[in-house]
Amino acid sequence: MIVDTAGRLVWFKAMPRDRIATDLRVQRWQDKPVLTWWQGGLIVGDGRGEGVIYDTSYRRIATVHAGNGYDMDLHEFTLTPKGTALVIAYNRVKQDLRSVGGRRNGVAVDGIVQEIDVKTGLVLFEWHSIGSVAFDEGKGPVPKAGGEYDYMHVNSVALDRNGAFIVSARNTWTVYKVDRARARVEWRLGGTRPSFKMGPGTTTAWQHSARPQPDGTIAIYDNGASPQVHEHSRAITVRIDQEAKTATLVSALTHPRGLLSATQGSVERLANGDTFVGAGSQRWFSEYSPAGELLFDGHLARGNDSYRAFLLPWDGSPRTAPKVAASASDGRVTARGSWNGATEVARWQLLAGANEDAMTIVAEAPNTGFETTIRATTSQPLVAMRALDATGRTLGTSAGVKPR
Repeated sequence: MIVDTAGRLVWFKAMPRDRIATDLRVQRWQDKPVLTWWQGGLIVGDGRGEGVIYDTSYRRIATVHAGNGYDMDLHEFTLTPKGTALVIAYNRVKQDLRSVGGRRNGVAVDGIVQEIDVKTGLVLFEWHSIGSVAFDEGKGPVPKAGGEYDYMHVNSVALDRNGAFIVSARNTWTVYKVDRARARVEWRLGGTRPSFKMGPGTTTAWQHSARPQPDGTIAIYDNGASPQVHEHSRAITVRIDQEAKTATLVSALTHPRGLLSATQGSVERLANGDTFVGAGSQRWFSEYSPAGELLFDGHLARGNDSYRAFLLPWDGSPRTAPKVAASASDGRVTARGSWNGATEVARWQLLAGANEDAMTIVAEAPNTGFETTIRATTSQPLVAMRALDATGRTLGTSAGVKPR
């Protein structure tokens, strides 16, 4: 769902009971703003599904799948300026795990990174964690009998300024740089085999959302749990000096409530220098100034969480018509108008008449959010609601309905 900065619902899409949606955000496709997300079935900690791209009228215009026979996982769906998509797949494979105290005929989860051409579905790049990252880098328990060893749990992929892949692996506590030409690990940030001297505060635990920034730093959501390693979850920025082989903490943000998120989370650097943080399993989403001042703080209803949260501009113009529900009592009509996803509505007009071709304005009111209520005295059998923008231009009109 999309909400405005007052916390009011703007748009929502219900998912079927056997499906979930993750990573909803605004991206650009063919130089136009689009709405994207992953949808599919949930497995234990990962998923099997597809990435979808919707235009500003909320119509699906493209679908992206993982290639080479793999299923697209829920953790990443990033579009690039080159018309490609960065995706992740998890693949269970038989492996000898005796080197880490497991079984000879064990099962390990291979973390796969792909770059997909959106138009053709062709795989342009593919990297596998097995063969690139040793099993002993994993921080999680190794199953002794049955079960699988998810030693990586890849949860984000992004491109740096040179087109290399920045990969976050939750279960190794490591961010990896993977070279595009050779598909090899170029360096490790954190974990058991860091390529840099880790400065105070730069070490992460069970982290998410490693994003290279235009200034060369990397923003990371450091969960610090679960199990708990750090006192609080943090949104950190780390600067890497490849010549000096050092990693330095630039900034660290913690929520005033001292949130500790066991799973999920995101960090987004805004154009004005602010930072927007999604606290994942702790359900909060917050904006901070460059000085660390809390500027905006929202949360979902208790019992809900959000994999990632973003603060992004969005102008939606639904192709569907507005909806109206109305009731009548003692000559008074109460009408409620709503238009899922419309962002330009400034005012509503209540229309009434004998039929849809003979309706006149009987009342109007400013838009008050996802649903606006207008009351008026009328004996006409049909009512409708008309949406106007700030200039008074008609954006859409609902069908006429009989008040109940």
